[in-house]
Amino acid sequence: MQKNILKKKNLITLISGILIAIAFTSKWTTGTTDIFIWSLVIASILGAVPIVIQAYQALRVKVVSIDVLVTIAIAGAFLIQNFEESAIVTFLFLFGAYLEQRTLNKTRSAIKELTEMAPESALKQMENGEFEEVEVDDVDVGDVLLVKTGAKVPVDGTVLTGEGSINESSITGESIPVGKEKGSNVFAGTILDNGTIQIIADRVGEDTTFGKIIELVEEAQDSKSEAERFIDRFSKYYTPAVLVIAFIVWLFSRNVELAITILVLGCPGALVIGVPVSNVAGIGNGARHGVLLKGSEVIRDFSRLDTIVFDKTGTLTVGNPSVAEKEYYGDNIDEALGYLASVERESDHPLAKAVLEEIGETPLGVVENTEVVKGGGIVASVNGHRIAVGNVALMERENVELNEKAKADVAGFEKKGNSLVLTSVDGKLKVLMGVRDQIRPGVKGELLKLKKLGVKNLIMLSGDNQGTVDVVSHELGLTEAHGNMLPEEKSAYVKKLIEEEGQIVAFVGDGVNDSPSLALANIGIAMGNGTDVAIETSDVVLMNSDFSRLPHALGLVKATARNMKQNIVIAVGVVLILLASVLFSEWMNMSIGMLVHEGSILVVILNGMRLLKYKLRY
Repeated sequence: MQKNILKKKNLITLISGILIAIAFTSKWTTGTTDIFIWSLVIASILGAVPIVIQAYQALRVKVVSIDVLVTIAIAGAFLIQNFEESAIVTFLFLFGAYLEQRTLNKTRSAIKELTEMAPESALKQMENGEFEEVEVDDVDVGDVLLVKTGAKVPVDGTVLTGEGSINESSITGESIPVGKEKGSNVFAGTILDNGTIQIIADRVGEDTTFGKIIELVEEAQDSKSEAERFIDRFSKYYTPAVLVIAFIVWLFSRNVELAITILVLGCPGALVIGVPVSNVAGIGNGARHGVLLKGSEVIRDFSRLDTIVFDKTGTLTVGNPSVAEKEYYGDNIDEALGYLASVERESDHPLAKAVLEEIGETPLGVVENTEVVKGGGIVASVNGHRIAVGNVALMERENVELNEKAKADVAGFEKKGNSLVLTSVDGKLKVLMGVRDQIRPGVKGELLKLKKLGVKNLIMLSGDNQGTVDVVSHELGLTEAHGNMLPEEKSAYVKKLIEEEGQIVAFVGDGVNDSPSLALANIGIAMGNGTDVAIETSDVVLMNSDFSRLPHALGLVKATARNMKQNIVIAVGVVLILLASVLFSEWMNMSIGMLVHEGSILVVILNGMRLLKYKLRY
């Protein structure tokens, strides 16, 4: 019975509002007092029912809540037959609760929209041996699934048959696709670049990365910040104190209406509602913009941030290799590029895709007598010419002479961290390409935004060679950059910044090797396409690994922290003004007090809801 009534609280609020409107309309138009009084009486009783139920439930667990104060105030107004005030008090209180719930629902729906990004279907092997497309929810542990070229791996599993190359930058942070064969592990959300494989499902449903993200967000909404916990403790003692004060006022003045007015005005509703509304609205805005904030506690430290430490691969860089530099030698280069494309088309090597993308459309020749040289590259015949494609060691094996310029180019490319692809035609070097991971488009601008938001230090830590790290650091204008670092060295560096230098540090990364640093940092920020270990140990998740969401996240938490303080000032200020008005003025009564009181709740809710529309201005 109680549950059914509370479920229909919004309907009761609407009916109460209509009855109050009928009451005042009849009084102003016809002057009839019977309709006026009975409409207010029914509105008071109807509106009081859910409030009384909530007060009873609070008292059962020994909590003197706001509902208890309002229930006593309504009963008192009834006793002195002030039905106008009792009806308005109940309606305003219920309407404030409706606005608060509406805000929470808005944020939750925004989060759900953003977490519907996981693979939705899978090719599952049926009893007759055929593969049929089913929803991911219909996949169980032990099922055999087929993954084709270009498809997302739907679950975490193990390869049964087939071979292919999978882009695992979302899991490991490495930009070079990884070859998979029988017995290899694959992860949900990674993409099969080439080949066809069959896998057996090891982890499904909520155990996948996106399932855990949804769980984390739900936990975030239920969590409480330090400010909220303080206000909860404060209201626990404050509410009974208001009851005692109202009783003392009645004892000395014998003025029931004054005592009831103090009860109404003393309700700390705006204070109790203001902070969580700010937090939940901030979390909701983040979700709508692809930023998952794991709880209210994150907001405090994040808003005071002064140092951000970045992993390189998959964070500051794209995580997808492409040709960064190239040099041509001799004549007939277009012909040589055609030979190179013809050979690379036959290759499954991860660098081949980058080379083919760079060459683009070109006439292809017939490839014959292909020989794969382990650790070197490929040698083949194309249109009667001997073509060698690979590294410097392969050129030496093929007796290809590198002149001084070519040697200097090779050294320069290597210094910048490139993987080399050399091509010779009939023993003559024709093409040198440097393939490396590229800096994410727009990252430099986003880093400038972070500086404008007050971040003093931008530091990069990477396992790559120092030459590559220095090139990226110089281009992005970072404060510091350190290469050749193992995972334990990264976490030790983060620990040093926090404990020895007293900095508030955020670490941004996406791979398994980043999880120790993510856990150690004051704020761990994981790229959303990263491994579930990184996501679990982080405090903030950037969906789809979109780096541009990081400045929005920082600006948002700073705005949320400001909004929270504003709501506290509004709530406390209104209560003090109202209580002072009761003592030092004659115009204050229960209806006006409740109107102002509920108005303050409306103000803090609307102020909090502003965060739902927050956008970074620069």
